[in-house]
Amino acid sequence: MEGVASALGPLFLLILLGAVLGRRRQPGGDFWPQMERLIYFLLFPAMLISTLASADVSQVPVARLALTLLGAMGLFASLLWLLRGRLRLGPPAFTSAFQGALRFNTYVGVAGAAALHGGAGATVAAVAVALMVPVVNVLCVASFIAAGTLGASSLGRSLAALVRNPLILGCLIGIALNLSGIGLPGWSGATVELLGRAALPLGLVAVGVALRPASLIRLDRGVWTSNLVKLVLMPALVLALALALGLDPVSRDVALLFAALPTATSAYILARQLGGDAELMAALITGQTLLAMLTLPLWLQLAG
Repeated sequence: MEGVASALGPLFLLILLGAVLGRRRQPGGDFWPQMERLIYFLLFPAMLISTLASADVSQVPVARLALTLLGAMGLFASLLWLLRGRLRLGPPAFTSAFQGALRFNTYVGVAGAAALHGGAGATVAAVAVALMVPVVNVLCVASFIAAGTLGASSLGRSLAALVRNPLILGCLIGIALNLSGIGLPGWSGATVELLGRAALPLGLVAVGVALRPASLIRLDRGVWTSNLVKLVLMPALVLALALALGLDPVSRDVALLFAALPTATSAYILARQLGGDAELMAALITGQTLLAMLTLPLWLQLAG
């Protein structure tokens, strides 16, 4: 437990630093919204490109990793839809609970993988991002469509945003550079790597800034359902699949880490734009991020 806590502790402290800065409104104005855009559209894609372009992906059991992560995600997405009537959630609340159960905070995941297993962990995490980000985005947009919260114009915008998703594009560019043998020649490698290094610490602070402690008073059926799936059932299933499929310790730990991550802060923006329950989404983001500070080390210790 001490090793896991030592690896994840600094990450959680950066999130708490962000929470303090957000509560004190420092820096003021629109600094943090603009910083989030910079991280999302430039720094984090640069980190993915740098990692994937030079990684020895042949050492990652991609098929078994995909079966573990995407299998669990697909199963719980299906179960949530089958149980939708019994949950007695309206369409906006259901879409937010659905996002809360399936989305994951990529910044915490990649930073945690690198902290636990160094470059090998970062490589597996980048592969996990390449596998999961397109699928989770399609599933969540489909949930808005099926729930009927989207108009035709919103549907077009959401599909266009999906195609232009910078994380998906970053993964595709990195994989293409790797498979082609081009890599990142000359100064481009060092430049992109430097950009990528800034993504994780700034991303973790931005996670903390986005927390809304006042929303924690909401404890309804949507909160309990989403938290149960995200923090308990999903990691339990992924750990069982990882052991059954014989994943190596690094891949197993990274798969479990991504399964047990709190939901993404970007889900709040999606809920507001596409007709979800934004207040429920804020409660899920804040509650899961704080709870994950306890549950993540416990799951990783159990795996180890």
